[in-house]
Amino acid sequence: MAKKDTKALQAMANLLKQGATLTELSCPACASPIFKLKTNELWCAKCQKRVIIVKEGESTAEATRPILLSTLESTVLTKIQDLEKKLKQETEPAQIEKLTTTLSSLLQNLEKIRKMKQ
Repeated sequence: MAKKDTKALQAMANLLKQGATLTELSCPACASPIFKLKTNELWCAKCQKRVIIVKEGESTAEATRPILLSTLESTVLTKIQDLEKKLKQETEPAQIEKLTTTLSSLLQNLEKIRKMKQ
């Protein structure tokens, strides 16, 4: 067995150990089995890439929307955490006002993102 095949099999075994499930799908690039991760993402262990299934009549944009929203949500949450740290240390009233205004805007955007995900 080739070294590349052994590496792919080991990656598949690791995915199963981590709680991923084997699907009936195969990767369009390499024909390897597709796994469904706990995050509901589809993953090719051989290619080491996320797989997106586009249904007939569906655009790529529609298929990738949930992934984009999750990534955006994660980014906004990171920015909120960063601002929270800066806000804890800030003593200048004008700077505190700027930070709280930005924080408020980020929280509103986070709420919008979460509504869109539903």
